[in-house]
Amino acid sequence: MFRRTTSALVGRVTPVLRCSAAAGWSIPTPCTLLTEEELMLQKTVRDFALTHVAPRSIKMDEAQKIDKEVIDEAFKAGLMGIETPSELQGSGMSFFSSILAIEELARIDAAVSVMVDVQNTLVNNIFFRYANEEQRAKYLPRLAQDTVGCFCLTEPSSGSDAFALKTRAEKKGDTYVINGSKIYITNGGEANIFLVMATVDSSKGYKGITCFIVDGNEHKGVKVGRRENKLGIRASSTVELNFDNVVVPAANVVNEVGKGYKIAIEVLNEGRIGIGAQMVGIAQGAMDAAMPYLFQRKQFNTLIGDFQGMQFQFAQAQMELHAARLMVYNAARKKVHGQPFVEDAAMAKLFASQVAEKTASKAVEWLGGVGFTKEYHVERFYRDAKIGAIYEGTTNIQLHTLAKFVKDRYVSK
Repeated sequence: MFRRTTSALVGRVTPVLRCSAAAGWSIPTPCTLLTEEELMLQKTVRDFALTHVAPRSIKMDEAQKIDKEVIDEAFKAGLMGIETPSELQGSGMSFFSSILAIEELARIDAAVSVMVDVQNTLVNNIFFRYANEEQRAKYLPRLAQDTVGCFCLTEPSSGSDAFALKTRAEKKGDTYVINGSKIYITNGGEANIFLVMATVDSSKGYKGITCFIVDGNEHKGVKVGRRENKLGIRASSTVELNFDNVVVPAANVVNEVGKGYKIAIEVLNEGRIGIGAQMVGIAQGAMDAAMPYLFQRKQFNTLIGDFQGMQFQFAQAQMELHAARLMVYNAARKKVHGQPFVEDAAMAKLFASQVAEKTASKAVEWLGGVGFTKEYHVERFYRDAKIGAIYEGTTNIQLHTLAKFVKDRYVSK
C-alpha cells in the first residue's frame, strides 16, 4: 500500500511512495507537520481500515479473533513490513510512517492496530537493528509478505521485572535446546516466527539472556496454550506459548549470546511510541463515534452538544488529544533523526494512555444510555483503552523512568 497507488489496496502494483528521507524531504525535528507523502499515507491507511477492518470489527471483537482475511489484506497492503526495504519485499518507509499507520488503524480497531504495531515496532525492528545479513534476508521478506511474528519475553514470574526469566536455552554442540513458557504473547496465536528471550547461563543474571529466532516451519516443539479472555483488544491474540525441547541452530542467535537484555530494552523503548500512537487512535476513534450524536439528539429542545457544560468537556478532550498526538509524533521524529528519545517515548506512552482512557470514558457518558450499549461501539474504545496503562511498560514503570531523567537533570552526579 505504501509503495502502491491508493486505488490498489489489494494486490501489488508499481511502487509510488518512498520514505521521506529517500525522497529528499527535509524534515525539521521536532516537527508537528506532515509532508504530502505522510498525508497520503494517512489517508490510504484510513481507507484501508474503513474498507477492510471496520465491517468486521464487531464480529472480530465478539469472536475474539482477527479475521484471516484482514490479516491477508494487511500483508497485501504492505502494513506488515512498513520499514522493511523494498529489496526485501517491504514498503521501504520510515518508523514515523509506522506510527501514522498504527494510529489510523486504532481509530477503527485497536486489536488490528496492535497486531501491526508488534509486527513492525518489535519483531521487524529486532531484525533491522540486531540480526545479521543472512537472518534479515531469510526472515524479513516472510514477515513483510505472509508470516506473522511475535516477541516472546513475558513469563508467569516476570512481568514488570521483565528479566526474571525461567525459560532456558541449553547449548548442545552447534544447537540450543529451549524449554519454558511465555504468557501474554501478542500475535502468538497467528505467529510462525518467534523471537524468544531465554537464559543460557543463569549465573550471569540478565547478562545470560539471549534472543533466539524460532521458526515454526523448521523447529518443532512450539505449542500454543491458553488464550486469554480479555477486557479489551479482544480480537488480538494474547496467548501462552510453551517451548518443549525446541532445538534451534546456534546460527539463530540474534546478535550475540547474552545480548537479549539490551535488545529487549531498546526495542521496547521504541515500541512505547507505537503504543502511544495506538492510544491516540483510540481516543480519536471515540471522539469520531460520539461527536455526531451530540449534534443529532435534543434534550429540553436543545442539541446536547450546544449545552455549555458539554462544550467544555469535548473542548477539553480535543485539547488533550491534540497534545498527546504531538507528544507521540515528537518522540517518533526524534527517534527517526537519531536524537535521544527514551524520555519522550515514556511521556508519550504514559500521557496518551491516560488521554485515551479519559476520552473514551467521557464519550460513553456523552452518549448516555446508548453509550453503555454496543449500538454506537463507543464502549469498545473504552474497553480497548485500558490496556495502554499496562502493556509495554505499566504507568508506574513509565513514571519511574521519567523520575530518573528528572533527577539526573537536577542532581549532579
